[in-house]
Amino acid sequence: MAPADSPEGQPQGPAELLAHLAASLELLQIRYLVTGSMATIAYGEPRFTNDIDVVVALLGDKIDAFCARFPAPEYYCPRHMVADAVRKKWQFNIIHPASGLKIDVIIATDSDFDRSRLSRGERIATGDNAFVSFASPEDVILKKLVYYREGGSEKHLRDIAGVLKVQGDRVDRTYITAWADRLGVSAEWGLCAGDQKAR
Repeated sequence: MAPADSPEGQPQGPAELLAHLAASLELLQIRYLVTGSMATIAYGEPRFTNDIDVVVALLGDKIDAFCARFPAPEYYCPRHMVADAVRKKWQFNIIHPASGLKIDVIIATDSDFDRSRLSRGERIATGDNAFVSFASPEDVILKKLVYYREGGSEKHLRDIAGVLKVQGDRVDRTYITAWADRLGVSAEWGLCAGDQKAR
């Protein structure tokens, strides 16, 4: 794998862009978790993705320092969009125009679930001795269940099945069952868990 930044200071691919983001957040002591497709690949069955989704506990006092790590014209990361997302507890994009890559940065909320998953992150090696914080497999599954309930895409169920297949007994099903009830996805979890037992 190429280093996190090229000689010109620009990431070369999704893994390098993620490494640059992680290094920036850790330098600024901002908690974060990689989630979404990249996390399901880390825990489940391999497939290609350029999607980078990261939950970030970014607060107003670190917006300027964060944006300084993604300067124009190498990146598109306008401060006003970051500040608006932080204020609304929503999300914003960081775009790397030279490669066309994009990071979806999701601002962590004060919900019990966000507090729980931020406390349960797992460090995973991504190459070149770089370690990045990923959401736990249980929390990745739970968010996929929520997305399935909201959008109904079969892709989410396939991702969940892949994580359950590869991780096996390492997955804390009791934790998932408890949170599935709180998040209103018990039926969806029952579908996935039952399908996995039948395999």
